[in-house]
Amino acid sequence: MEDPNKHHPGLTHALRATRIALQGLRAAWQHEDAFRQEVLIAAIAIPAALLLPAEPLGKTMMIASILLVLIVELLNSALEAAVDHTSLEQHPLAKRAKDIASAAVFLSIVNALAVWGLVLFGHA
Repeated sequence: MEDPNKHHPGLTHALRATRIALQGLRAAWQHEDAFRQEVLIAAIAIPAALLLPAEPLGKTMMIASILLVLIVELLNSALEAAVDHTSLEQHPLAKRAKDIASAAVFLSIVNALAVWGLVLFGHA
């Protein structure tokens, strides 16, 4: 008997995975203020990175650092939703999980600032 949850190979799987990913982005946009704010910053920062006087590798790192913030924010939001689904009751482990995920977002932002700073001002 075939597992009904098994993904079909090839193009069908790719299309289904893309649809699910877009649903995730839509959910994050609808429910997560921080994600919306970071997307708006990315909408400014990514074109700016392309226009600023930097080497191609520097531009790539600047853009990648911004995308990393978005990726980590999505993971943080997913973890928070899963913890809240499990229980809205205050629990030290739930708080720890949420705090650690928030720290990951914070470090990704620090990383982006460091990359941008080094690319733009590191030649002095």
